[in-house]
Amino acid sequence: MRRTKWAWTALALALVLSACRGPAPAVETPVPTPTATAPAVEAEGLDFVLPCYPGGGFHPITGGNRTNLTLSPLMYRGLFALDRTFQPRNDLCAGYTVSEDGLTWTFRLAAATFSDNTPLTGVEAAASLNLARQSERYGGRLAGISRVTAGEGEVTVTLSRPNGALPALLDVPIVKETGDSARPLGTGPYYLTGEGEELELTARTGAAVPLAAIPLRSIGASDDLVYAFDAREISLVDTDLTGTNALGYSGRFEATDYPTTTLLYVGFNAQSGACRDSEVRRALSLAFDRRSVAGKLLAGHAVAAALPVHPESAWYDAGLAAALSYDQAGAWALLEEAGWKLGEDGKLHKGRSALTLRLVVNQENTYKVTVAEALGEALTGLGCTVTVEKLPWENYLSALSKRSFDLYLGETTLTADFDLGALLGSSGGLNYGGYIDSQTNALMDACRAAEEPERAGAAAALCARVAEMAPIAPLCFKNGSLLTQWGQVSGAAPTQRDVFAGLESWNIKQF
Repeated sequence: MRRTKWAWTALALALVLSACRGPAPAVETPVPTPTATAPAVEAEGLDFVLPCYPGGGFHPITGGNRTNLTLSPLMYRGLFALDRTFQPRNDLCAGYTVSEDGLTWTFRLAAATFSDNTPLTGVEAAASLNLARQSERYGGRLAGISRVTAGEGEVTVTLSRPNGALPALLDVPIVKETGDSARPLGTGPYYLTGEGEELELTARTGAAVPLAAIPLRSIGASDDLVYAFDAREISLVDTDLTGTNALGYSGRFEATDYPTTTLLYVGFNAQSGACRDSEVRRALSLAFDRRSVAGKLLAGHAVAAALPVHPESAWYDAGLAAALSYDQAGAWALLEEAGWKLGEDGKLHKGRSALTLRLVVNQENTYKVTVAEALGEALTGLGCTVTVEKLPWENYLSALSKRSFDLYLGETTLTADFDLGALLGSSGGLNYGGYIDSQTNALMDACRAAEEPERAGAAAALCARVAEMAPIAPLCFKNGSLLTQWGQVSGAAPTQRDVFAGLESWNIKQF
């Protein structure tokens, strides 16, 4: 979705959400659209320049600097690349075979060369995947891999349990290590040249890119990044406009949003209190206006979702999601079935007990606090007695670990196969509510093992069970935002893993 910000409209972004960090439904548009008196484009005099942190290193697997990692797709490619619906397409993989038990995958490598013109082999592919298995950035998603071995023009991945969507996890950059551990070689259209703070991305011979070279502007701190963009010294930044400690940018720029797998949800205490009853959890879930959360409260930088699968995904069951949309009358009906009735005081009671709820949220994220307050008001309107507790991050984590809540507002970035094991598995690391259900576990295993075209059906069955038991209430998936200088770039179609996706089709004005 494309939004325009005007010269003196600063984004007030003391922001948001760390993770605990069918067509899509329409959302409200909270940002004004351009008027007929919009100022003329002023890209003249501005080169296309990208930011970098030289001291942060450029290794796409072991590196941790977000700005440098944003540059990685220009220099490095993986076996697969993900599109905007989180589906993998072959990149350095020319094809693959899968064993009958689903545990052994053999990937045939496409013809490609590194920037030193040496050919890609199975040795580099296997080494990169094995390095990724040990890395902080990729280790979690690759935990199901037990072994990676190299072959002649191929690489074989052995799993500890079947995963029919394994290619969606293998957009890992393939590198060739050199004497400089911070600057390995890649097979991408550009390679890094220069030393110190005098750096540039140089296009490889024959690369289908719009620019032969892209200067890099060295940045030393977050404030420098804001200054450089506001002063038009750099052309674009990739950011989470609703993230905790998000930077505030001003001036005239354009924001192009792209879908991510970052889920904002409500978690329930499934072990004690009123939310131990699945009917109560289902009822409370119906009281949440997801479109308002995504459109109004998150300034349109999110997509409402009633399921823990992104609406852009082919695995999203739009019919099931519609049945879970905001419905206060339906919520009251479920609560009445569970024995809760509205008293003369307008509150829900079961005998002498009132329906009292404690909703916890971390206070560092203003967007998140705003969402939690709105959810609390919705539950109060339902007849619940609600306390919204805004806790410092460490206290928030403590409350989750001790299960000292009835509800909590959480956020996590799911893998592209939308595996829910961490959230809903009996021993899942994010299963703070203590939800235990053998049928859910079995359906998660079946969904994980399913390959196309059976995957959509398996995902629908899992989501139906999740909707029935309601251990969590999905609210929305957040968007990332690519900010570009006014009028300089057109044709951008960023993805979660590559904001430069389709760079060959970009129109870049440079003077």
